[in-house]
Amino acid sequence: MRTVEQHQRVVAGLIQRRPAVRLPIAATLGLTLAEDVVAPLSLPGFDNSAMDGYAVVAKDVADATGDRPVRLPVAEDIPAGRTDPLVLQPGTAHRIMTGAPLPLGATAVVPVEATDAGTGTVAIRSPARAGQHVRTAGEDVTAGTTVLRAAVVLTPAALGLAAALGLGELAVIPRQRVLVMSTGTELVAPGTALLPGQIYESNAVMLAAAVREAGGEVVASPMTGDDVDAFRATLDRYAGQADLIVTTGGVSAGAYEVVKDALGGSPEVEFTKVAMQPGMPQGAGRVGGTPVVTLPGNPVSALVSFEVFLRAPLRAAMGAPQPERPRRSAVLTDNLTSPRGKRQFRRGVFDQHTGEVMSYGPPASHHLRWLASANCLLEIPEDTHELPAGSRVDLWDLS
Repeated sequence: MRTVEQHQRVVAGLIQRRPAVRLPIAATLGLTLAEDVVAPLSLPGFDNSAMDGYAVVAKDVADATGDRPVRLPVAEDIPAGRTDPLVLQPGTAHRIMTGAPLPLGATAVVPVEATDAGTGTVAIRSPARAGQHVRTAGEDVTAGTTVLRAAVVLTPAALGLAAALGLGELAVIPRQRVLVMSTGTELVAPGTALLPGQIYESNAVMLAAAVREAGGEVVASPMTGDDVDAFRATLDRYAGQADLIVTTGGVSAGAYEVVKDALGGSPEVEFTKVAMQPGMPQGAGRVGGTPVVTLPGNPVSALVSFEVFLRAPLRAAMGAPQPERPRRSAVLTDNLTSPRGKRQFRRGVFDQHTGEVMSYGPPASHHLRWLASANCLLEIPEDTHELPAGSRVDLWDLS
């Protein structure tokens, strides 16, 4: 059998980064920047008012008080967006709104709250220092400055900055496009009445969500029965749209293993066993040049296999700065046993306040309920058969 690390290397070697593309900024949230962003202009682009109030020459109102206000004629009204250049003459004021361009000659803005809000003449009741409530050109960003570095993940604030700089597009590493295929004649879509022996399909829903949570794009998530021709037809229909194909089910040693039957004859796809529990039957290779990773069909096995083999290389191929789940060490609160020779991944609940973790639910691979409410996976090494309460155990933080 392969070790976990050996199969991780095989899978990681299949998943390659797509070339950078330029996308409209509205489509880049959560993507990784492919090149530095250099400011084409300064922010602010011009001196402007930080308050609703009056643009003045500061020395004209130096002696203003509540008892002895300074009265100035209001020569202009400047709303935000006014574009004609204005000059403030000494001994006058311009009523000005937040964000409006400061007239030439003005040295301060008096907030409207410190005035009588006059429109013909204004009574100013407090002095202003030079520069008060003025946003100077370039105080946030100077043209030519590198404002965003390649390899950062684009956040709402980063997109706001790009838009403020007039950038309509950004060069990014695109999402990995993934085809998720679930197999099994026993599967029916949720909402359909079950016949004896049938079960609702859950793997494609679950793994498609896992792909999206990792940052990828799901091309499609069809399910097929155990018919080889139907499986191949579905694969052919979608495979050309995908950077990666992920299948679940049909890879064990029994009869009606449709994925093995359909792909096992290809020299480019290898089916193997990995020394782990759950998730021992695995496969990986290429179909028509497209990477394919075949996962087991039991729900817990499928999702644990995605976490162990696929999530990190998918995220790395999209430029995620921290592609792997956080790893921690915690104190075990209960006794555990694990099969010798296999690395076991057990569901767990980790308490970050106490640093303790308890195993959660049975280890069998069909107990999906327990995985749904676990917040970590306990990683128990191959050479460990028993772990008593109080032992330290490594875990993968899923929260």
